[in-house]
Amino acid sequence: MEPRLGPHELLHVFSFLEARDLLCAAQVDKVWNEVSMTKELWRQLCLRRWSSCKGSQMTLGAQTWKQYYLCRSELEFRMESGRPEKDFICKAIAGHEGGIDELAYISTNECRFDGQEKSVVCTVSSDSTVRAWDVQEGTEIWSSPQQPAAVVNLVTYPRLQLVVTADKQGLIKVWKAENGRERASFSLPTFSSALQACDHPEGPFLLVASAEGVLYALTVPQLQLLSRTRVFPSSPTSLLCSPDCQWVFASTQDSDLGPKVFYTRSLLCLLEDDPPVSTTLPVRLTSRACWAPDETARLMVMHRNRNSTRLAVTTCELGARQPREGVDVVVQQIASFLLPDTMMPPHLMKGHGSQVILLVSGSELVLFTIQGLQLAAFQDHQKPITSLWVDQSRVLTASFDLSLRVYVWNKENKIPVLKSCYHLLGGSHRWASGFTHVESDCMSIVGVEARSIGTSILRSYCFNMQHGSDDCVN
Repeated sequence: MEPRLGPHELLHVFSFLEARDLLCAAQVDKVWNEVSMTKELWRQLCLRRWSSCKGSQMTLGAQTWKQYYLCRSELEFRMESGRPEKDFICKAIAGHEGGIDELAYISTNECRFDGQEKSVVCTVSSDSTVRAWDVQEGTEIWSSPQQPAAVVNLVTYPRLQLVVTADKQGLIKVWKAENGRERASFSLPTFSSALQACDHPEGPFLLVASAEGVLYALTVPQLQLLSRTRVFPSSPTSLLCSPDCQWVFASTQDSDLGPKVFYTRSLLCLLEDDPPVSTTLPVRLTSRACWAPDETARLMVMHRNRNSTRLAVTTCELGARQPREGVDVVVQQIASFLLPDTMMPPHLMKGHGSQVILLVSGSELVLFTIQGLQLAAFQDHQKPITSLWVDQSRVLTASFDLSLRVYVWNKENKIPVLKSCYHLLGGSHRWASGFTHVESDCMSIVGVEARSIGTSILRSYCFNMQHGSDDCVN
């Protein structure tokens, strides 16, 4: 009689197996079945497969690690397949009487399958209201009273359940996400050109850039002034916070004024006569920029090349050096390349991982490495792309052709490979003029569909997740 492996030996062997192999092993006999159910085996499979999804926390609830793995695998399978009715339900959500200017999720991007999962988005509109929507139910949760002016900017703090808005007159307000009650307000002397929500280790704060080129740092939720810094004289300023909120990039588009990088801590603890710690990057005529999401301080900037009129993309690493007095910003250029002269100037730019840049030019989506190697080019849309959304798993594009396109990253390759999967279609071209925005969480996709009469509606695509199916495991 051949010797049989005991539970401890089986557990060691099973630790090298993938999920599908474990499911097969569970069919052998009672002992194999019990060992294959071991909590630590499935926990390690979950951590291995989704370790890079920083924005998506694993929430077990009453589930086991195996149930979590199977449920999340099924959800990803459905989001990659995109079969109408079978994989997702589409709903049109109306309510605003004007056009929707901004869209953001209030709910946290948690993957949970314990019956508590819920997707909630917030919108601001030219009808001067702020509204929250239940994406799965397709219903309005709350609407603010009509504001003094059209509300044009929006950011959210999902962890704190707060919404921050700005209107055309420069009035900034904080709202409670669960009921829409106003928490605080702050008035700018002119309208805001950008808002950035920052969840800093020393406490959350809000950055506001005004149309006159002034950068404000405000506490959250009280909206008390921390600092006021003139960045660019009389120029609308755009802002980007680094993934760890330690750096703030400020630029004014197509200006000969070089973009600036601020050390965040100096904006929060600004002394009366001391300017914040910053540096001006050695590039001019900046048009777009983005941070590398997998790096704490890697910045990619698109700008005009000094020696020609062609566009270039330069990648820098930022650091803080602390001499005896104060802090110095250290900028190290690590890569730069010229965009093809046949390429129309890109109007959208995002980063993926630490090495990949996504650019949208007209109706084309193009991927480059930071060294300039073109990885892929997609021409799936018939009209210009209006919005680009990127995370560790997927890429979404919205277009005036009244469709959203879903792409999926291949996680098995060292160099990321993006696969074009399917279109999500909007309503009738008779009534709609195209999609203007797209956002997503782990279980839904929401687009803003502009109407030909000047209003907008939301179109939600909620992916079915009923149970963890073995057939969806890969």
